[in-house]
Amino acid sequence: MGFPTAARSALADAQLRRNLRTATHTIRDKRAAAVAELDDWEQLREAGKRIKAHALRHLDVHLEALEASVTAAGGTVHWAPDAQAANHIVGDLIAASGNDEVVKVKSIATDEIGLNRALAARGITAIETDLAELINQLAGDEPSHILVPAIHRNRAEIRELFARELPDTSELTDEPAALAEAARRFLRRKFLSARVAVSGANFAVAQTGTVCVVESEGNGRMCTTLPDTLITVMGIEKVLPRFSDLEVMLQLLPRSSTAERMNPYTSLWTGVSPGDGPQAFHLVLLDAGRTNVLADQVGRQALHCIRCSACLNVCPVYERTGGHAYESPYPGPIGAILTPQLAGLREAQTLPWASSLCGACYEVCPVKIDIPSVLVHLRAQITRREGGGGGERLAMKAAARIFADRRRYERAQRLAALGARPLANGSVIEHRLPGPLAGWTAVRDLPAPPRQTFRDWWRSR
Repeated sequence: MGFPTAARSALADAQLRRNLRTATHTIRDKRAAAVAELDDWEQLREAGKRIKAHALRHLDVHLEALEASVTAAGGTVHWAPDAQAANHIVGDLIAASGNDEVVKVKSIATDEIGLNRALAARGITAIETDLAELINQLAGDEPSHILVPAIHRNRAEIRELFARELPDTSELTDEPAALAEAARRFLRRKFLSARVAVSGANFAVAQTGTVCVVESEGNGRMCTTLPDTLITVMGIEKVLPRFSDLEVMLQLLPRSSTAERMNPYTSLWTGVSPGDGPQAFHLVLLDAGRTNVLADQVGRQALHCIRCSACLNVCPVYERTGGHAYESPYPGPIGAILTPQLAGLREAQTLPWASSLCGACYEVCPVKIDIPSVLVHLRAQITRREGGGGGERLAMKAAARIFADRRRYERAQRLAALGARPLANGSVIEHRLPGPLAGWTAVRDLPAPPRQTFRDWWRSR
């Protein structure tokens, strides 16, 4: 369908816009306060950027070291070049365990590859245990935010959903505590009966083979400790070289995502431990287009993303359209640069235009991803490939010729001032400019050229 069409549908939903505005403004205000507590926040951002850049520059070395460390700790590593391979590996592992139901930790990587649908096709039910993910699963819906996937729903909608889908909820109210308790009762039974769990990973340490998952509810901790078998699907870009790198990342991530000084639940595990926790651990290393992204010297910084969602909460485009308009598990500014690179520019060629280029996303990114620069870079690739933008290129060449000569530039200034007079209302042009220039004034007021240029003013004095 493409972003423009999907966005128009979202813009028509007033309730959605109200939900998004309330939630994103609340989250970003709290984040700003949490970040302001640290005098060295900018140094932490720079350290995070350097850690991720180093990890990607030597990705092959660190991934092989991670495989060796996990194997030495009793785990098994599987390499998945694409989504189909990853789904096949996970499905085979679950089938081999003799189970047809698994519990899942919130994982954007498994959303990316469509794992739940692939397992369902094999007769395996995957139960989402994150509250927001469970809401979406019960509603047959897709996530719309990285941090709070059900941000597009209010509590009245959730109460109706739970009353319809969960047992013993006919008298349920829409109080947050009551909704959380209803989900907790349902999930607790699943935790106690599940023999297999599937998780994603926020980070994995090459040095030690340690895998890290951070969360706020404790449901992930139940998944990573109670079942007999744990299967982790991890994008290859999540590897960190050293255990000490977690010191930086675990300061950046919680403040940028949940505006907390530390995550309520930080789960770390290394392979298997006899008699403690899962006795079989499988790590599935997912490529699915990531090495193609790595080959692009400008675009590769999208792989630095630590999934904090800070860029979504400051983006004026996301606030008005929501995550579903991006048609990807990665919405908002980061999705506008990551999805087209993972899926291919032909598959998502409208997404690099799903941003205002205001730069707010770069200012809040904890690892300093220059999203606006990558957006412009991807737009240029698409324009060159499609052969479009001919009129724009001619206009830029004409402007370059005018700017290169003082006399031509001064004449152009005077002509612009004369031509704008019929369209100007005081100091702004409120009406649409003619022809191909109409887009500039369709949604904004364009400042009118002054009647007297600075050069003329200077000469007169």
